[in-house]
Amino acid sequence: MTEEIIIAGFGGQGVLSMGKILAYSGIMQDQEVSWMPSYGPEMRGGTANVTVILSDERISSPVLNAFDTAIILNQQSMDKFEKTIKPGGTLLYDPNGITHHPTRKDIKIYRIQAAEASAAMGNTKTFNMIVLGAFLKIKPIVLMENVEKGLKKSLPVRHHKLIPMNMEAITKGAEIVEEVA
Repeated sequence: MTEEIIIAGFGGQGVLSMGKILAYSGIMQDQEVSWMPSYGPEMRGGTANVTVILSDERISSPVLNAFDTAIILNQQSMDKFEKTIKPGGTLLYDPNGITHHPTRKDIKIYRIQAAEASAAMGNTKTFNMIVLGAFLKIKPIVLMENVEKGLKKSLPVRHHKLIPMNMEAITKGAEIVEEVA
């Protein structure tokens, strides 16, 4: 099993954190992992993306031109990465701020109302964990126990008190994701 993923959105949406948690979760599951972030000088507000590869075999290169899955969180990322999904691949997106919805017919498309759900949970910082939960519902490539271990590994100890809230957000994302096409 090899899963090649691009996660893309605005800086501040937790794009890089989501990728890091997914990567650590893969490590906890004894998978080969690649985590390659890319962001502009603005960081918060500018666009950011991260490529994550999880595999049972050695990863030959972290540089990819096509992806099994794209997790898209803003319009600029939709414009840039929708076309890079392999035929038969998966696109997961939050429609908040998306004006041109995905149109491809050769991929599976899922929508997650993560911005809305995080606001309803009373903490918009859970946005990325809701998205991660949706992704893991669609593609359960890592076990939830390893996601929790990944959270512990990637969060500073002073923030470990937030792990239960993050796990709740992951569960919420798994509950509300919907297939579009």
